[in-house]
Amino acid sequence: MVLFLGQRLLQSILILLGVAAITFLLLYCLPADPAVLIAGRSATPQMVVAIRHELGLDQPLIVQFWHYLEGLARGDLGRSYTQKTQVMPLILARLPATLALMAAGIVVEVALGLTFGIIAAVRRDGIVDRVVMMLSFVGVSSPQFVVALLLLFVFAAKLGWFPMSGFGSFSHVVLPATTLGVLGAGWYARMVRSAMIEVLRQDYVRTARAKGVSAWRVVMRHALPNALLPIIAMIGIDIGQFMGGVVVVESVYGWPGIGQLAWQAIQTLDVPIIMGVTLVSALAIVLGNLVADFIAPFIDPRIRAQ
Repeated sequence: MVLFLGQRLLQSILILLGVAAITFLLLYCLPADPAVLIAGRSATPQMVVAIRHELGLDQPLIVQFWHYLEGLARGDLGRSYTQKTQVMPLILARLPATLALMAAGIVVEVALGLTFGIIAAVRRDGIVDRVVMMLSFVGVSSPQFVVALLLLFVFAAKLGWFPMSGFGSFSHVVLPATTLGVLGAGWYARMVRSAMIEVLRQDYVRTARAKGVSAWRVVMRHALPNALLPIIAMIGIDIGQFMGGVVVVESVYGWPGIGQLAWQAIQTLDVPIIMGVTLVSALAIVLGNLVADFIAPFIDPRIRAQ
């Protein structure tokens, strides 16, 4: 286990370095100039040059990236161009809101996906199975901003059940979490259905049925635990995907998380904030997959035997 942890830690560091390098290069290649955006339309060329020198943007790319890595090694994500403050406190201040929304979204997608996936597997090739698969396809294909606007129109504007935007109570998180969960629920439903159908065909399931075990107990006690392994792995991946997906959702619902912070930084080309949010999202993906790898042996004993 120690060797495994060491290998994964080394891989994680290399992945984060790769993400930092690629993101830094892409931002450097953008045609927009942060110094021009910061200086404003009425700035003189001399002012733009002075700002570019102050930010270190007049140095070669490799020098800029090396300075960034030096700061990163000290836990310093740089200083925001527009907000004139360190990036780390900005992200840490908004991270709890994003983590709360992410956790709620995962709960929604797993609950919906497991429920409909099990129903479709038990009623496979029937009308219920076809309806569930059709709904899952619609959910997977729906853009997040379309789902968000539709939920806002129906449940907030028309019915008035939930607030249009804001943060701080359970009612505020329902619509954003549902928006995040709809897309993932479709994938989970299809995956759970496939895994459950395969497990339900196994000999030990037929033996349990032959012994007179109730259908509910066969599904929940014998089949479902053995079909959960791909679900656990997918949850780890979703942690990172949600960190990226919340940019749209937080912007639509006015949720004060790092997604909204990233959107504001993109509009002003605030490179340190964009880099910081990207690295935090990458770190979330790495940690999510690492947690999934640790949980998997407890779900499936066959992995521990390898």
